Amino acid sequence: MQDFLLDYYLWIKALHIIAVISFMAGMLYLPRLFIYHIEAPKNSQMSETFKVMERRLMRVIINPAFLAALFFGGLMFWANPALFSQGWMHVKLLCLILMGGVHGAFSKWRKNFAKDENSRSAKFYRVWNEIPTILMIVIVLMAVAKPF
Repeated sequence: MQDFLLDYYLWIKALHIIAVISFMAGMLYLPRLFIYHIEAPKNSQMSETFKVMERRLMRVIINPAFLAALFFGGLMFWANPALFSQGWMHVKLLCLILMGGVHGAFSKWRKNFAKDENSRSAKFYRVWNEIPTILMIVIVLMAVAKPF
C-alpha cells in the first residue's frame, strides 16, 4: 500500500491542498456571516436566510473539506511516516488541532444562531474571524519553509 501511496503522492498532496483551500474558504466566511447575522432581527426573513447560509456552508463545504483534508493528510503520513519526526510538522499538527477546536467552536455558535440563542457581539466574531487566518499562516510557513 505504501508503494501505491508513494506513486500517487503528488496527486494525494494536490487533493489535500484543494481540501484545505475549500475548508479555509468556509472558515474565513462563516464568522463574517455571524457578524451580518447579528444585525438581522430575530425571526426576520434575513435572519432565516443567514441560518440557511450558515448551515449549508458548514455541512456542504466546511465539514466535508475538513474530513477530506484530514484523509489526504493522513495518506501522506502513511506514505511517509518520517514526517512525524520533523519539528516543523509538530508545529503544523498543533495548529491543526487548534484549527479543529476553532471549527468546533464555529459549529457550536452556528447552532446557537439557528436556535436564536446567540449572546455574543459582532466584535467577538470579528476577533474570531482572524484566528483561522493566523493559524493558516503558521501552517503554510511550516509546510513550505520547514524552518526546523
